[in-house]
Amino acid sequence: MPIYTRTGDDGTTGMSDGGRVEKDSDRMCAIGDVDELNAALGLVGDENLKPLQAMLFELGADLASPPQGEVKHRIVQEDINHIEEWIDRAEETNEPLKTFILPGGCEFAARLHYARTVCRRAERSVTTLHRNNGCTKEALVFLNRTSDLLFAMARSINKIAGLGDIPWTARDKD
Repeated sequence: MPIYTRTGDDGTTGMSDGGRVEKDSDRMCAIGDVDELNAALGLVGDENLKPLQAMLFELGADLASPPQGEVKHRIVQEDINHIEEWIDRAEETNEPLKTFILPGGCEFAARLHYARTVCRRAERSVTTLHRNNGCTKEALVFLNRTSDLLFAMARSINKIAGLGDIPWTARDKD
């Protein structure tokens, strides 16, 4: 089977229900942003993130299946609970935040911070979709928790690397 089908040459793409939508629709922008987040996590290069990548793949499938009728969604409250538990474990050794911090630190943490910003973009796209009744609330909450997880992990990795947080300080404009 060839990788190219030519069916998208008109600017549309196929959906899970057999229908077609414009490639620049709110739905496809959200799916694309979640896919980009998954690629950013691949760039982080940590085997421990593979379960999260699998859940993001399932989220993409949910986004390709509008929440109507008896569609069974893959991302559910149990997945959100799992991410919250993961956040709690990552935060166990982190100091309470007292200021905004700059993204960066060691390369591993910087990649996590980058993935977090990609996650926030995906969250904005999914928010638009959710506002128009195009996806479940769980899809939106899942991405919000995922960005929190990536933030907590980046802080933890920097602490392990002996760098700690990089506090933001306002510039002196005088």
